[in-house]
Amino acid sequence: MIPARVVAHRRLDVPFAGDEKAMLSAFLDRYRETILWKLEGLTKEQAAARLVPSATTLLGIVKHLAYVERWWFQMNFAGDPVGFPWPKDEPDEDIDFRVTETDTIVSISTLYQEEIARSKEIVAGASLEDLGKDLGKVKPRSLRWIMVHMIEETARHAGHADILRELTDGAIGQ
Repeated sequence: MIPARVVAHRRLDVPFAGDEKAMLSAFLDRYRETILWKLEGLTKEQAAARLVPSATTLLGIVKHLAYVERWWFQMNFAGDPVGFPWPKDEPDEDIDFRVTETDTIVSISTLYQEEIARSKEIVAGASLEDLGKDLGKVKPRSLRWIMVHMIEETARHAGHADILRELTDGAIGQ
């Protein structure tokens, strides 16, 4: 068993008061930051190691969350025409978690940061009450619903990342 060691990291501040959109944005950003933090100091082999029976890996979580950002903010809310790097009829439900030979920590982290930047642009130009586009795939959701869902999704995977990182090298966070 790897002994636990605390890894210091300056965390984004989350306000204790403010309007709802600012609070939701701050908490989502905090979890986004946590996801990227869990990759710091690792090799690709460590970040892509399968430590549990599922396809879940540290790098796979970041890749998955990048596409979740794209799916909810760009496609389902803004109605942007987006693509994904797999066929539309892909039967593998975990395809967005799969780490390929060409994936690197830098390439996946960059993808995630680019998707986050686009999500933030979309949020900045909308109200929490605004509804997403009706694309016939999912019932239109309000921006509020999407932001709360993204906090839930990102926080859930941050917990997975905490455990995977501890199993990888013993590093624990806050």
